[in-house]
Amino acid sequence: MELRHLVYFVTVAEEQSFTRAAARLRVVQSGVSAAVRALERELGARLFERSSQRVTLTDSGAALLPAARATIDAAQAARDAVAEVRGGLRGTLRIGTLLSVGIVDLPGLLGRFRAEHPAVDLRLRAAPTGSEGLATALHEGELDVAFLASAGRAAAGLSVRVLTAEPIVAVLPAAHPLADRPEVTLADLADEPFVDSPLGYGNRTEVDRGFAAAGLRRRVALEVADVSTIHQYVREGLGVALVPRFAVADASSAVRVRPVTTRLRWDFAVATAATRRPSAAARALLALVDDFRR
Repeated sequence: MELRHLVYFVTVAEEQSFTRAAARLRVVQSGVSAAVRALERELGARLFERSSQRVTLTDSGAALLPAARATIDAAQAARDAVAEVRGGLRGTLRIGTLLSVGIVDLPGLLGRFRAEHPAVDLRLRAAPTGSEGLATALHEGELDVAFLASAGRAAAGLSVRVLTAEPIVAVLPAAHPLADRPEVTLADLADEPFVDSPLGYGNRTEVDRGFAAAGLRRRVALEVADVSTIHQYVREGLGVALVPRFAVADASSAVRVRPVTTRLRWDFAVATAATRRPSAAARALLALVDDFRR
């Protein structure tokens, strides 16, 4: 079994296409197909179901994927060890981040990293499925480093360093009956329609936990992926919200931001998988993070 065959297999699995995998690997498609067929012959199992629209993993392929990624990671770690001795980093660094978080100057961080380590190929991916999606990608070896909210299941099995802890505050339309109170309770808000992030996002997880702990139920009327725009929906009278304080930094005077008596907290962190030693490139990136915190 050649390492190249595993790399081609993982790339096809991630791209769900032999054509896109070949383009990403910068090889001809026939070479990718031949490598996957050779791997299938050696293992005695089909790894992909192929159709005209997409390529999907078989049960055998799904079982092989995490082991293949672990083998590739181990080979990269060996290369990293030699590269560090020779004074240069190489390889690929896969980074995940939330859709809208201004806690870290990510463009500045990656610019500095590129200037210091030009031979490392940087791949950045925003997570439409929130922090839990990023955590899953770390566990499965799709990402090396992720910037996420470390709430609930998103923190399980990860090495996490919290960069900031933001209080979660209430956002109300300016004309709301509770808008003039100095603070509000979860019970005050329980019967209101909510504008919130989708399930899997760290702020949604923390708010759901707070309501459950208080024995209260609530109704989420609108789900908005970009937490920094939630206050705009509140402004239009579409509901109330509980969001991290940073998300209302630019809120208009048409909404009121109030503390909540139940202390809810949104922790923003940088994380790696606890089951794998970070690559040399990942460790170099982590060492720069503090310089680019806002």
